Amino acid sequence: MSFDVLDSQHSDEIAAFLAVAGQGSFVAAGKLLQRHPTVISKRLAAMEKRLGVRLMERSTRQVRITEVGAKLEQRLRSALGLIADAEQEATSGATEVRGLLRLTLPAAMGRLWLGPMLPDFLRSHPGVSIVADYSEHVVDIIEQGYDIAVRIGELEDSRLIATKLCDHHRILCASPVYLDTFGLPHAPRDLASHNCLRFSGLASFPEWRLHQADRQETVMTRGSLTSNDSETLLAAALAGHGILGAGEWLMSRQIASGDLVRVLPEWRLDPVGGVYLVRPSSKFPSATVLAFKGWIESKFSSAPPWVMTPR
Repeated sequence: MSFDVLDSQHSDEIAAFLAVAGQGSFVAAGKLLQRHPTVISKRLAAMEKRLGVRLMERSTRQVRITEVGAKLEQRLRSALGLIADAEQEATSGATEVRGLLRLTLPAAMGRLWLGPMLPDFLRSHPGVSIVADYSEHVVDIIEQGYDIAVRIGELEDSRLIATKLCDHHRILCASPVYLDTFGLPHAPRDLASHNCLRFSGLASFPEWRLHQADRQETVMTRGSLTSNDSETLLAAALAGHGILGAGEWLMSRQIASGDLVRVLPEWRLDPVGGVYLVRPSSKFPSATVLAFKGWIESKFSSAPPWVMTPR
C-alpha cells in the first residue's frame, strides 16, 4: 500500500469507525471526537461503501459491530499501536523530563493521598505539566490517552504494564461511641445484627466476604447508609453511625488518632489486593513517564504514605 492511499478522508473514516466500536454509539463517539453524531454516521457509511462490507448493524437503540467489523477493529488498533511505538522509538533518545503528563487516579485515594504529593514532583521537574483526573471507575487509559494510572485491587488488562506499589487491605472499623452503644462484634456472623456502612462499588456488594488465613466467611450486610463515595461513609463512621468496611488508606489517620478502632482485627474484607501504577505496554516509555514512575515508587519504598503509628 502506498502512502497516498491513506489520505485524510480515510483517516477520518477510520477514526470514526474505531470511536463507534469503542464507545458503542454515534453520540458517544461524536463526543469523543468532538464531532456531531451525523458526521460520524456519514464517515462510517462512506467507509462501508468504500470497502463494500457492513461494519456496524444499526437499530433505533444501539449500534452493534459485525464479525467482519470486529476483525477489522482488532487489526486497525494493532496497526495504530505499531505507529505509536514507532513514534515513541523515534523520540526515546530524549532524556529531558518535560511536557504534559496525563494521570488518572482513584477518586478518594487520589484526593486524600496522591494529589497532595504531586507538587513535590512538579518542584523537582519544572518542565512538566500534569493533568490529574479522578474517577472511581476503571478508565481505558489507552483509548482515552492517559500516560499513567494508579489502580486499586486486581488487574485484568493485559495491554498494560503494572508496577505494584504496595499491598491493599480492606478492614473493618467503627467509632468508640458506636461500639460503646451497640457492642463489639466477636465473630463475622455478629455483623449481621449491626448497622454496616456499605460501599456499593465493592465487587461482592451487599455481601462482605471476610478472610482470615485460609478461612472465609460471608455476611449479608444491612445498614442505614450505602454510598459509592468512600469519604461519605467515613464521615458516617466518625459520627458513630455504624461499622465501615473500607481500604486501610481511607481510615489510617482516624485509627492513629483513636477516632476509629479496628473491628474484628484478625479478619480482612476480601483477599489481599494491591495498589498499582499502570501504563500502556509501550516498549519506549518517555523520560517523563519513567521519572514519575521512579518518583512515586520512592514514595512507597519504605511504606505506603498512609501507614501511621497509633497514638
